[in-house]
Amino acid sequence: MSHILAVSDLTRALKDVLEAEFPFVWVRGQVTNLSRPASGHLYFTLSDAEAQLAVVWFRGSQGRGKAGTGAETIDPLTGEVLEPGTDAAQSIADSQEVLVAGRISVYAPRGNYQLIAELVQPAGISGLAAAFEALKRKLADKGLFDEARKMAVPRNPARVALITSPQGAAVRDFLRLAETRGTGAQIRIHPALVQGDLAPAQIAAQLDAVNADGWAEVVALLRGGGSLEDLWAFNTEQVAEAMARSVIPVVTGVGHEPDVSIADYVADRRFPTPTAVAVGLWPLRADLMQAVDALETGLSRALAAHLDRAGGKVAELSRALAWLSPAQRLERLDQGWREASQRLLGAGGRYFDQRGREAARSLRGLLRAFGPQSVEAEAGQVRALAERLALAVDLRLSDASRRAEVLAARLAGLDPEAPLARGYSLVQVLGKRGGAGRLLRSADDVSPGDRLCVRTGHGEVPAVVTPAEVGAKAGSGDGC
Repeated sequence: MSHILAVSDLTRALKDVLEAEFPFVWVRGQVTNLSRPASGHLYFTLSDAEAQLAVVWFRGSQGRGKAGTGAETIDPLTGEVLEPGTDAAQSIADSQEVLVAGRISVYAPRGNYQLIAELVQPAGISGLAAAFEALKRKLADKGLFDEARKMAVPRNPARVALITSPQGAAVRDFLRLAETRGTGAQIRIHPALVQGDLAPAQIAAQLDAVNADGWAEVVALLRGGGSLEDLWAFNTEQVAEAMARSVIPVVTGVGHEPDVSIADYVADRRFPTPTAVAVGLWPLRADLMQAVDALETGLSRALAAHLDRAGGKVAELSRALAWLSPAQRLERLDQGWREASQRLLGAGGRYFDQRGREAARSLRGLLRAFGPQSVEAEAGQVRALAERLALAVDLRLSDASRRAEVLAARLAGLDPEAPLARGYSLVQVLGKRGGAGRLLRSADDVSPGDRLCVRTGHGEVPAVVTPAEVGAKAGSGDGC
């Protein structure tokens, strides 16, 4: 019977074999997934076109090779004295080709083998990075990155097509965030591989299919984070060409914030992450509601201001209408008649007073010039003149009274209300927009369909002119 090992026993045995077989090795590869936690240790993946190897470079090992004299640093491979401030651990970056010296070990909690680095040296730019830069220059020369060819991305789109892996966490995060933003949108998922050799062809085919369908307002390419190899499908000319020939705006949310792909350069708009695409396409609903509240407040203020202006205009028109009304005109005529009567009476009184004073002066002059006999004779003449004067005054007053009566009768004849009391009617042709119209003086002043207001002594009667009534005005006068 074979011996059954515990997981920890098997892992420990494998660790012993690996550490014994590979006590010190040199490995060349490309740095991806570089992580710098607060502990100071460095974690990254060393990879080439066919394999990957986890690497950990502990903080204590990063200081090896430094001389104890202070600022000088000695390269442990060549013995070269480096410039102050040169630090290999700080200069390492993603996509960099490096040489790593260390020992192979097993990380027991995860059961993974890893390279524990003792020395790390740059070895130049990797093949993938060089291919990326070469394709970038080629597509830039073809004009695929020009801002002039890029289309505007609609704000708050109602129809969005997603090209992504339906099983990925990126699409789930996108949909969860999209549910809380905008005014509601339809989203169609077009499944495609986003990693591997078949991914570029599927992504390009789905882009062409979305354009042929013509349903979407925006196309979004989504993929979560990963190494340069994982994201390589978005660094291909096939995907870039499909994006460039799209007649629908294309946005990208590929990888994490530092990741930049060829697709990002071609896209009409690039977002740093898949969730950032949802944030960029749709505004917060709270912001939309606040904007609606602001518009409602502005509309209420505009309506109140409009009503205030309209009220002032109505008041102004009411005052003008009151000044032009027949009642106001009659009142002004009556006031003018009373003022004219007062002036006439005052002028008559002043006239009689002046004549009386002149007569008294003349009498006194006569008394001084002549004796009592002459005075008596003249007195008779004066009495005669006085009688004539009195008669003239009476005639003048009678004439003034008759003229006042004539004026009063003419004024009464101008009152439009007086004929109404005797059974007549006052007919007005109403205006097209309502309100008081003009007085009807002739049958030629109306047309069929005109609205009339027949005013009597005891109320008003509305009327409408019919074709028969208008035709009667050309007859002999007995049309009614």
